[in-house]
Amino acid sequence: MDTKMIGSKIAKARKEMNLSQAQLAQRLFISPQAVGKWERGESIPDIITINRLAEILGVDFNYFSENFRSTNDETSFGADMDNSGSSQRSGQEDGDVSGSTERQLLMNFSGSDLANSDFACVIAHKRKFNGSALRGADFSGADLTGSSFTSSDMRETNFNAADLTDCKFSVVDLSDASFSKTILVRTEFSKSGMNRAKFSDAELIDVKLTMTDLRTTIFENCVFNGVDFEYCDFRGQCLDRQTFVGVKFDKAALSDVTFNGATLKNVSFRSTNALTNKYYRALKTIRFDGAMMDKLTYAALKGLGADLSKATVI
Repeated sequence: MDTKMIGSKIAKARKEMNLSQAQLAQRLFISPQAVGKWERGESIPDIITINRLAEILGVDFNYFSENFRSTNDETSFGADMDNSGSSQRSGQEDGDVSGSTERQLLMNFSGSDLANSDFACVIAHKRKFNGSALRGADFSGADLTGSSFTSSDMRETNFNAADLTDCKFSVVDLSDASFSKTILVRTEFSKSGMNRAKFSDAELIDVKLTMTDLRTTIFENCVFNGVDFEYCDFRGQCLDRQTFVGVKFDKAALSDVTFNGATLKNVSFRSTNALTNKYYRALKTIRFDGAMMDKLTYAALKGLGADLSKATVI
């Protein structure tokens, strides 16, 4: 993701609105230093702040996308599809479209308004959906292997039974999205909103979630195999009856989490910083009633003072 490009766009729109960094910061309830870091490309705002920026600066949400084109641009997204011969050749060269009747797709859907679009069962490898409006889109049964989603509105998106192998989701809003029986292999979620997103009957293999708030995310009948939850917030989360194998809860917030009836094998719990009294107190709030775990996981948790009185070693 081109942070410098986003920063320059923020600066340009801010100046066109005759706003100082301090005035913009005041409207966003943040510090002027944070705005300065954005504009210098040292950091980027999260998806919720990008939505707010678009409102304040009077620009389209997709303005912050690398491939954003205004409505006056003669080379707009739609024009690419007007030349049917060119579009067909592009699809054939990709080599990942099955059947002569399969709809030919462009490689890059960035900066597009695709809310409520029907992508069910399409084959779309290595596509780019960056800075796109995808709220309510239907990707059920789709093969999206290797695709990337960045700074996009993906609320209420349907990924049921979709193949998300090697897909990357960065700074996207996945509130109320659905992942039932979804194929999740080496999928990455980073700094994304997942309020009430639902994962059910899914196996997550070598998936990585970084700096993501999972407090209201719903997990039902899931298997976590080799998953890395780094800097994720699980406080108050219910992970009962799930299966965890080779999982890392590194630097995660785990106060009041329940693993009741869960199976844990080779699971690592590491502190955000040093092993402080606060961390030990947080571990004591985790419930493992009826949980089953291997000897190493049991020993590690016992050594950290976790309550394992109702847990079973397997």
